[in-house]
Amino acid sequence: MCKIVEELRDEARNEARMEEKQQIAISMIKDGKLSFENIAKYSGLTLDEVKALAEGMTA
Repeated sequence: MCKIVEELRDEARNEARMEEKQQIAISMIKDGKLSFENIAKYSGLTLDEVKALAEGMTA
């Protein structure tokens, strides 16, 4: 039972981290001063993830 709780907690933590990374990247994209490559480097997201976020913002 404890292992299941730990796994759920870890999953929730990972999802929260991903959301935080995405919000950071979105702020950088909106700022418009960095390339997608640098946004990926500094946010911890992949280049494809950054591009997908940018496309989602314009859609």
